[in-house]
Amino acid sequence: MKLFEPTSFGAMRLSNRIVMAPLTRTRAGEHGIPNDLLVEHYRQRAGLGMIITEGTWPVQEGRSYPGQPGIETDEQIAGWRRVADAVHAEGGTIVMQLMHGGRVSHPEISQTPRIVGPSAVAAPGQTHLADGSKADMPVPHELTTDEVAEVAQQFAQSARNAIAAGLDGVEVHGANGYLVHEFMSPVSNTRTDQYGGSPENRARFAIEVTTAVAEAVGADRTGIRLSPEHGIQGVLEDDAVETRAVYTAIAEGLAPLGLAFIDVLHADPTGDLVQHVRRTAGAPFIVNSGFSSLTTRDEAVTLLDTDQADAVAVGRAAIANPDLAYRWEQDTELNEPRPELFYGQGAEGYTDYPTLADVRASSVA
Repeated sequence: MKLFEPTSFGAMRLSNRIVMAPLTRTRAGEHGIPNDLLVEHYRQRAGLGMIITEGTWPVQEGRSYPGQPGIETDEQIAGWRRVADAVHAEGGTIVMQLMHGGRVSHPEISQTPRIVGPSAVAAPGQTHLADGSKADMPVPHELTTDEVAEVAQQFAQSARNAIAAGLDGVEVHGANGYLVHEFMSPVSNTRTDQYGGSPENRARFAIEVTTAVAEAVGADRTGIRLSPEHGIQGVLEDDAVETRAVYTAIAEGLAPLGLAFIDVLHADPTGDLVQHVRRTAGAPFIVNSGFSSLTTRDEAVTLLDTDQADAVAVGRAAIANPDLAYRWEQDTELNEPRPELFYGQGAEGYTDYPTLADVRASSVA
């Protein structure tokens, strides 16, 4: 089965083709510095073919959640170095997801005077502040044309910081309603300059950010996550023709770079749109179907054996099973995830899921 075979994505070597999806877990404390909990959490999962870290902010202004880690300060870089060293000591490969939250934040979370977006259009709904209260999503500052270019360079610097911390590569977060994705939708992007209006213009920022990152650390250590038609956090892509045009432009813009991988979250990874992006971009391709439903072993095996992808990203099963690759290879029982503990500050529901060996040892005892 291809799922359990090694492969290479650019400069990165994967021992199998099960990828840990990026998963926000809010355990990095007030200052976004990876701590002992994060070190242990990622170390435990080093048997997966590649770990993609939780979304990590490149600059304070891009922080979306209390407890979310950053990769801006010397202390954050040092914390991530501990994580990378622990994963490498177990033979694993780890890539950092660079996530600028854009308008999905609040000044009380970012601790900056403003939050930013492609347009002065607030995300819908409310967000949770550090004290547990809720606040309406604020109207973001609309980035000027010059500021858009500055943000692309902030991504590039954060990529340099990640590589300096010892991570094997980086993934630009271009999905799930955060800043890069916000530029793609005519609902969140109402600009009239070269970054708004046509599908090609709305694709421009994703291409420029990814190009800047690839130039900073090498295309062979750079990937991007996309979530076409996901319809999340007010970044709506309801017009199928326009959406296809945007993602065609992105794929065409990325193709010359020779990226290490492209990572797509979509409910139908075998469908025409996703496979069109794969063919057009021409990079090693990770798919992630799980959002409303969990990705299963059988689905993952089939996706690879029918050549619909080069790897499969898995979220909740990887949360609950630190030794998921081994369990799936043996086709054995799994721990159940505990969603009520996905977000928190402690070890419970984070580093206390047992391995299969632990489960069997306890049953014998």
